[in-house]
Amino acid sequence: MKKLPEKAWAKIAVDSKYWLWINGKMVIFEGGLKRGPDPRNTYYDTVDLSAYLTKGNNTIAVLAWYFGKQGFSHVDSGKFGFLFECITPGITLATDASWKVIRNEAYQTCPPPLPNFRLPESSIRFDAAKDPGLWYTHNFSAQAWKNATELGRPPMAPWNRLVQRPIPQWKNSGLVSYLKAPAFPVQYDKDTVITCTLPSNLQVTPYLKIETREEGKLIEIITENLMGGGEPNVYAQYVAGKGIQEYESYGWMNGHTVTYKIPAGVKVLDLKYRETGYDTEFAGSFTSSDDFLNRIWQKARRTLYLTMRDNYMDCPDRERAQWWGDEVNEGGEAFYALDTKSHLLFKKGMYELINWQKPDSTLFSPIPAGNWNKELPVQMLTSIGYYGFWNYYLNTGDLKTISDLYPGVKKYLQIWKLKENGTVEVRKGGWSWGDWGDNIDMDLLTNGFYYLALQGAANMADALSLKEEAFEYRQMMAKMKATFNKEFWDGSAYRYPGYKGKTDDRSQAVAIVSGIADPDQYPALRETLKKEEHASPYMEKYVLEALFKMGYADDAVERMKKRFADMVNDLNYATLFEVWRAGNVESWLRGTTNHAWSGGALTLLSQYMCGVEPAEPGYASFRVFPNPGSVKNASAGMQSVKGMIKSRFTNSEHLFTLEVTVPKATTAVIGIPVEKVSAVRLNHRPVWKDGLAVRSRKALKYQGVEKGRILFRVAEGTYSFEAVKYKK
Repeated sequence: MKKLPEKAWAKIAVDSKYWLWINGKMVIFEGGLKRGPDPRNTYYDTVDLSAYLTKGNNTIAVLAWYFGKQGFSHVDSGKFGFLFECITPGITLATDASWKVIRNEAYQTCPPPLPNFRLPESSIRFDAAKDPGLWYTHNFSAQAWKNATELGRPPMAPWNRLVQRPIPQWKNSGLVSYLKAPAFPVQYDKDTVITCTLPSNLQVTPYLKIETREEGKLIEIITENLMGGGEPNVYAQYVAGKGIQEYESYGWMNGHTVTYKIPAGVKVLDLKYRETGYDTEFAGSFTSSDDFLNRIWQKARRTLYLTMRDNYMDCPDRERAQWWGDEVNEGGEAFYALDTKSHLLFKKGMYELINWQKPDSTLFSPIPAGNWNKELPVQMLTSIGYYGFWNYYLNTGDLKTISDLYPGVKKYLQIWKLKENGTVEVRKGGWSWGDWGDNIDMDLLTNGFYYLALQGAANMADALSLKEEAFEYRQMMAKMKATFNKEFWDGSAYRYPGYKGKTDDRSQAVAIVSGIADPDQYPALRETLKKEEHASPYMEKYVLEALFKMGYADDAVERMKKRFADMVNDLNYATLFEVWRAGNVESWLRGTTNHAWSGGALTLLSQYMCGVEPAEPGYASFRVFPNPGSVKNASAGMQSVKGMIKSRFTNSEHLFTLEVTVPKATTAVIGIPVEKVSAVRLNHRPVWKDGLAVRSRKALKYQGVEKGRILFRVAEGTYSFEAVKYKK
């Protein structure tokens, strides 16, 4: 190469993963995404190589890993393939027969326990005696290797059309020392187990540096999640060669600890790890005077981050699968906890959900799916509805995505059969699942989520100027709501005719958050939600939201503390669990200790307690309506698509204060709780007294009193409100 290019974009596709070096320097750590964007096609990466190229000769080296099996998050093409091309002025590089290849015999598969059938990854065993050496460096000669076999140019079977990777490459910490580990070097004269502590529950690739006098020593590497969720996850083995050697196992695993089983006669020179994960920042925040609330928010954020990688997943151990009911909760949490790059993972999942739609218009998850294709009707309604697709649009303003995917939403809704009273017949699907646990009023729950799906579809139709379709959806909603309140309401709760179990708290919650229930029913529903506790940690989000939405913030906090106490107070875990532990040992043993469907409290504390939520798509305007209850103070920050939004309140007997930061290019409506308030000041100057606006300001407009709140519309800036309460 005589002249270095300003940019050198390479297009790289693989089934299944790759690691890329240029001139001995690692450029990409675990490139490629699990297949695929739809049942046939394959993702590709784009990578700028310009910073790694030098004048003269350059060496490009690639390690590829072909899974060779299906999973709940990967469809196997049936054949290993790799494509690389970089065509830019002065450079024309493409995979062809001139490339040199070899199968790296050092990489093998660990013996049982094999990962459970949901995981396409295998456990990696590395035999150092078969290591070809520093094959990725500039001075290594590969002339003895075979020439590559050309299979053709895309689109071609079995990889077909290539679709550009829609999410960033992974965040990469580099190799770092454990938080807690022995002082190295250490010579071990007997078999020893070393357990190293990580700063939190992380996605890691473990590293070792050792010295041995004889080859064949077997080192095993596991985390505490080897049996995550009761079934085998991945682990690693290293078979040592002679002398000083170092090795990093590239198959990521997760846990709070990493354990190395060291045989006698091995000198351990160093142990480290590399954290990788989705490239996003913890831009959101929440703090309060209540330590329990702080801890549940923080644990929810950690749990959320661990379920992000190629796709949103239910858990990082047993499945790594994109169950869409889980993703609805996770996407909602990400809007408050993470930066805007996290939106891309939600968007990727939305496209995959619709692109995997079957010819009969049914939807299913998890996807991408190599060995699963069953419809879970309630989860599918949740996905395409108000809390799924619509919530994405509400937070992002990304109309193109809604435009692309709405036809698939419409097709799915049309396969549901309506009864004369406006409700829907329950679809069995492939798995008639509404939630874990018992006392599930399945007909009622299904209809509630169908109502929410109609609500989301109506809003999307409005956004796309499909007024007739929006009107039709709302007519269906009106008829369904009338039936709920005439035929299903018994004076204290909703119950589907013929249901014999205890009153289902989940179904009551869905009726409340959807707007089916009216305010005059709230007192009775409040009492019902005080005594009925059947929801799993997944559905508990809707129950807690219902309490906040009805205005019973203290009830929501009390129930949150009661139900999540075991998870939040357990100092051995930085994450939230899949199932309730108390009184349910069998389910606890089957559940995982990292399940982001349990993190709904994160969303609720930011959205309801601190009151921040979008009023118009893309935060063209938003609301700050805090619900303090008895909490003395709380603050939340979130990175919206318009910029950072902050809300902070203090709540004392005689004064309520609220500080709000409004970013540029948007407006906010501030809602001060009116109960016991006699006057409101802004930046120490009166703006409201005894029901009347005192003065107007350029950046502030009084909007009246509505639903127990004094409303002010404000433009960009930082505002400090003081609400003076009547003294007894």
